[in-house]
Amino acid sequence: MRLETIAVHAGHAPDDSTGSVTPPIYPSTTFERNPDLSYRGGHLYSRYSNPNRASLEACLAQLEGAGAAACFSSGSAATTAVLQSLEPNAHVVIPEDAYYGTLKLVRDIFGPWGLRFSAVDMTSVANVERAITDRTRIVWVETPSNPLVRVVDIAAIARLAKQAGAWAVVDNTWATPVLQRPLALGADIVMHSTTKYLGGHSDVLGGALVAHDESHALFTKARAVQQAGGAVPSPFECWLTLRGIRTLPWRVRAQTDNARRVADFLESHKRVEAVHYPGLRSHPAYDVANRQMSAPGAMLAFQVRGGRDAAIVCTNRLKIFTRATSLGGTESLIEHRQSVEGPDTRAPENLLRVSVGLEHPDDLVEDLDQALR
Repeated sequence: MRLETIAVHAGHAPDDSTGSVTPPIYPSTTFERNPDLSYRGGHLYSRYSNPNRASLEACLAQLEGAGAAACFSSGSAATTAVLQSLEPNAHVVIPEDAYYGTLKLVRDIFGPWGLRFSAVDMTSVANVERAITDRTRIVWVETPSNPLVRVVDIAAIARLAKQAGAWAVVDNTWATPVLQRPLALGADIVMHSTTKYLGGHSDVLGGALVAHDESHALFTKARAVQQAGGAVPSPFECWLTLRGIRTLPWRVRAQTDNARRVADFLESHKRVEAVHYPGLRSHPAYDVANRQMSAPGAMLAFQVRGGRDAAIVCTNRLKIFTRATSLGGTESLIEHRQSVEGPDTRAPENLLRVSVGLEHPDDLVEDLDQALR
């Protein structure tokens, strides 16, 4: 099946008892055993599994062309499970411009527990190669990156990781399976914050890990960490995410078309210092993005001439864009990223991160134009 069909049908089936086309929500935390002590639906206790979560996991695995998925209570919870799967004194290579929550986990939470890490500019494969040691267990890739919208060559990094006996884990939140398939490029594990494009409506929190199959060593360990620790999404959150996925391909493509229009406009605006968007030929990794992505996505960042104050004033003048964190919803969001990330950020003081939504592109361009002028 093609992606649009998978998004509509994967994880969905008419309810056996009622024939309901829309799946019911199963809030139960426990499940009755049969007289022979087996479980009729394979579910024991909701920390281990739940019918709604199982449906969402089946859908996510199919979307990524994989054989297994595990859904978590957030993207950060999924990342935490991966890091908790490592032995003491293990080493991780991570992008210097990764999502600040991921860097915080590696540096501030797991650093004191003995995790070693190297944060490098992964747009250079040579940098990654130099950073890998005999203790490296994971090479963590985030592409496009948050918030600098850098693009990393997944296939090249995955080859390096494999040669070193390490796992390549790719945060595919921004690109989604619609635009990028990391497992097909050699990655071992794909991570998603399902809060973003997969849910798609800014009303659900969740995360996921996807692997080629259930037997993958890192996936098995992360699943065990989850089942013991309980970082699971609620049945309702799984139900909402599965509902959101049904329109995922169409939303992402429409948002990408809008983002192209916005990026072209911003690149030509005299009040804009720089635009970071892999769909522009001026982007340093334009060729890499074209090679591994089917389209450049709906996330971009731009720098306003005049520094921090000018950037913040611009956000205050906007009428359609909402000043808010997060991304991937139907509404367009904008934020001054440096003030969100704090003193350790790599975001320039005049940088604004934009999640382009489903509004009419002319309205978005006109709103940005009047705010910048």
